[in-house]
Amino acid sequence: MKTIDNLNFNGLRAIIRVDFNVPLNDKFEITDPTRIDAAIPTINKIIKDGGMAILMSHLGRPKEGPEDRFSLRHLLPALTEKLGVEVKFASDCIGEIPRKVCAELKNGEVLLLENLRFYKEETKGNREFAKELASLADVYVNDAFGTAHRAHASTTIIAEFFPRDKYFGYVMANELAHINAVLVNNKKPFTAILGGAKVSGKIEIIKNLLDKVDNLIIGGGMMFTFIKAMGGKIGSSLVEDDLIETAMQAIEDAKAKGVNLLIPEDAIIADKFDNEANKNVCASDEIPDGWMGLDIGEKTMAKFAEVIANSKTILWNGPMGVFEMENFAEGTKFIAEKVAEATSKGAFSLIGGGDSVAAINKYGLADKVSYVSTGGGAMLEFIEGKVLPGVQAIED
Repeated sequence: MKTIDNLNFNGLRAIIRVDFNVPLNDKFEITDPTRIDAAIPTINKIIKDGGMAILMSHLGRPKEGPEDRFSLRHLLPALTEKLGVEVKFASDCIGEIPRKVCAELKNGEVLLLENLRFYKEETKGNREFAKELASLADVYVNDAFGTAHRAHASTTIIAEFFPRDKYFGYVMANELAHINAVLVNNKKPFTAILGGAKVSGKIEIIKNLLDKVDNLIIGGGMMFTFIKAMGGKIGSSLVEDDLIETAMQAIEDAKAKGVNLLIPEDAIIADKFDNEANKNVCASDEIPDGWMGLDIGEKTMAKFAEVIANSKTILWNGPMGVFEMENFAEGTKFIAEKVAEATSKGAFSLIGGGDSVAAINKYGLADKVSYVSTGGGAMLEFIEGKVLPGVQAIED
């Protein structure tokens, strides 16, 4: 893998695609610096070598050109503090302004360019826009795994202008190494835990994983499509009727491939979608009319716990219930704790996908698992078996 460890950056300008798409409050303060923290080691390596780091990123989804609330200048105080060097800022990402600032950069200095998505050319993968960005530097580094599944100008097209001088940063390298540890170099038994609201976002993941896993645990709202496919009564629970046949096919494929497919046998049900709703517990295939399943039950937790405890490799994507509501969070919290316990006993665990990451952070267990992916959509597409444009652009 071509990483930044393969090069001494002394005297070189490196343009680095980072993922600084971080949440800001109404005072433009960063409320979750995880993505910035992840990029710091890559930036430090380059400037400590004596290189010049030119940072480019998007922030939010500006619709029509520059909007102050999406300006990357709001990140300067935090970035300067974390790096311990004053970060310069260019109020544009292409044109005369960044060219002038880049020309004046000295070894060990850091420059942050303005939001790439102030230009529609970024998301359209415009070649001329990518060429302008490339003209600012000697070396290209991609460290934005969260956008690696997009063929944007700054994530993919720009690499064409650095046929030999393109590298993965530490975030990208770590993500790829850890995902490959699960998908390719896994130790058996391998257990995948899939949750979340819908089957529709997980169809290709399920298909790809059935050739790799020993156990496939299904939870969250998506479980009711499987339960209905097997003839169960699910009341008013979330269901995707157009995917009943797809769920049935997955059940048959699991059986044919010898995969232990675990679908919840009991559920915590509610008479409305509300934290203060009336609660009950029943068999997950015997939910009364007017009631909906919002979490997994104790029998299911016990069965899932046994499988997780005996696993050597664990992939977790998606919560077991509506964990945003405290009264329906127990299943998700329980699974998070059991994955952490298995990790402490030698299992390799990878957590990925927005809600799973939010859950593992909510329960203070991020440092108790092997790796928490920053990728979200990129990680899911990688697990589906797709080629990520941002990865391929460096490897070509």
